[in-house]
Amino acid sequence: MNKRLIVILTVFVAATLAVAASKLVAATPKASPAPEAAPMILIQNATILTVSHGTIEHGSILIKDGKIAEVGESVKAPKDAQVIDANGEFVMPGIIDCHSHIAIDGDVNEGSIAVSSIANTADVLNPEDIDIYRDLAGGVTTANILHGSANPIGGQTVVIKLRWGQPASKLPFEGAMPGIKFALGENPKHSNFGGRGREARYPATRMGVEETIRAAFSEARDYKAKWDDYNKRVNAGERNMIPPRRDLRLDPLVEVLEGKRYVHSHCYREDEILMLLRVAKEFGFKVRTLQHVLEGYKVADELAAAGVGASTFSDWWSYKEEAWNAIPYNAALLTRRGVVVSINSDDAEEATHLNQEAAKTIKFGGLSHDEALKLVTINPALQLGIDKRVGSIDTGKDADLVIYNHDPLSAYAVVQKTLVDGRVLFDRQKDLADRPTLEKEKKALIDKEKKEQKDEKKSDAKPGDKKPEEKGKAQSDAAAAGGAL
Repeated sequence: MNKRLIVILTVFVAATLAVAASKLVAATPKASPAPEAAPMILIQNATILTVSHGTIEHGSILIKDGKIAEVGESVKAPKDAQVIDANGEFVMPGIIDCHSHIAIDGDVNEGSIAVSSIANTADVLNPEDIDIYRDLAGGVTTANILHGSANPIGGQTVVIKLRWGQPASKLPFEGAMPGIKFALGENPKHSNFGGRGREARYPATRMGVEETIRAAFSEARDYKAKWDDYNKRVNAGERNMIPPRRDLRLDPLVEVLEGKRYVHSHCYREDEILMLLRVAKEFGFKVRTLQHVLEGYKVADELAAAGVGASTFSDWWSYKEEAWNAIPYNAALLTRRGVVVSINSDDAEEATHLNQEAAKTIKFGGLSHDEALKLVTINPALQLGIDKRVGSIDTGKDADLVIYNHDPLSAYAVVQKTLVDGRVLFDRQKDLADRPTLEKEKKALIDKEKKEQKDEKKSDAKPGDKKPEEKGKAQSDAAAAGGAL
């Protein structure tokens, strides 16, 4: 292929990609960069579901510098404050999703090795993922972004705020404890994966999953001991010391041993849940949350005694062998036994109605209205160690709030506005008003692309070439005249 043709093809591909990208942007709600200072806002005439101290009828919330400055029945609007008249609508804390994979599409699983603790979801965050905006439209303001479940010990996790319109560097929740994903059962032992032509990967059994975790922490414990000895001797004044070799695979596991990184473990079955708790006790670390934990109700007392949180589905069961013993009463039964429980999504679409998923626990298990609301607010905040900043409507906390037209636990509830750090990042009325303009812009770009493609086809045709229909007509005329072609 000559150089001129390569240049032409390169320009053509670049132009095509640019048009496709512009189409996608046009079809996506536009997000403008957030201003330097958050506006002062007063939300008034609202039914405020504080989560921490009951319901305030006809209440108001004053927001300053992205924080909740005042909450109550008689809060007055400062002179320069923007006023949002809720007109009897409901305000609740922003929903917190303890198990999400948004913003890392295509980079969820590093499944090539059994221990992928070197992989870090924070390094591949995509702030332009439309699921961020869609989840804001469902009232979600914070999400725990997890590695997938292909590995007994997976990659590092990160808690993010859904700051739509901000770069990836602004998404991580400041000060939130980093985590790491573990997984038990079918997924890490690869029973649901593999296939012809694929090389088998250890572990292939539940026994192997356990021993993979134990072996990794045995290495991490020895590695930590070497560094502890080195640091002790250096601090004692020894000189010319050679430090141990850094191991990026073991560094996150040492952080787990030191209580500086949370463990979030995918699991289903009671036997595997108890197995992981035994391994954790053996090595002296804590499991922060069990994710899915569909048979948690069978071992609720053990989870409560170990101080392990349960982040589960509301009513997903029987979708694979491990889930056959799952029941919709799981969240309620765990709650009644003293376990801190949250309802998670594990799915971008599911996250858009986590308020309704939490409401199902009222039917399945008889939780109260406030207990159900906690499953998607303060409880996941506790599990992620961010409860001092989010999860309830209290003075001094971040102004991460959602306004619904009905009680959030009603099937008729629809999000009207979602605020993150005191900024309105989703406004239903604005969204609806902008749609015709976006559709018109999208259509114009598509029409432009079609015209350019048509023009390119014309320009590619050689001078003197006949169109296919003209060639066919010439052949028919020649055949009728008895001529040979």
